[in-house]
Amino acid sequence: MTRGGHGLARVAVVVRAGAAPLWWLGVVAAGAGVLVPGLTGRRIGVPAGAALFLVAAAVVAYWGRERYRAPAQRAVRAGRHDVLQDRAVTVRNWRRAHRWWLLLAFLAALGSAFAAPATGGLLLAGCGVGLWLKAAWIGRLEQDDEVLLWVRVDRLRAGAGRPAGRRVEAYRTTGIAAGDAAPGGSRRKVAAAA
Repeated sequence: MTRGGHGLARVAVVVRAGAAPLWWLGVVAAGAGVLVPGLTGRRIGVPAGAALFLVAAAVVAYWGRERYRAPAQRAVRAGRHDVLQDRAVTVRNWRRAHRWWLLLAFLAALGSAFAAPATGGLLLAGCGVGLWLKAAWIGRLEQDDEVLLWVRVDRLRAGAGRPAGRRVEAYRTTGIAAGDAAPGGSRRKVAAAA
C-alpha cells in the first residue's frame, strides 16, 4: 500500500466466513451419521446431537463478545489510502487458510457417528449457526453506531485469521455505505433499476 495505507477486511465478513462451510459440512456429517447405528443408537445419538447443536450455537454466538467490543470502542476512522477488501476476497482468503481445519472437523464429525449417530455433525452445524448469530450481533453494533468495522489484513494474518485476536488493538471504521457487504457481513442488496 502506498503512503501508509493498509488493506482492510470487514470484521463481520471474517466472522461469517466460516458459518456456511461449518453448517453444510455439519448437515452432511449428521445425515451420514444417521445411517450408522453407532454404539449408543439413534434414539440417544440424535437427541444428544440436537442438544449439542443448541449449546454450540449459543456458546459460539456469545463467547468472546468483549474481545470484539474493546477494539470497536477504540476504533479510528479509515485513512484515505486504506484499501477496502471485497467481501468475496475476504471469504475466499479465510476459507483457503482454514480448509484443512474444516476437513479435519468434518472427518471427526463423521467418525463420531460410530459412537453416537449424528452428534458430531449437529455440533459442527451448531458452530456454523453460532457464527451467523455472532456476525448478526456485530451488524447490530455497526447499525447502532452507523459505521462499518474493519480490521487490518496484516493483523488478521498475524492473528491466524481471528479479527479479535491479541494483535488487533483497534478496528478502523467507514461510513455505513462503504464496501460491498451490508452490516453483519451479508451481501449488500443492490437496488433494482427503475
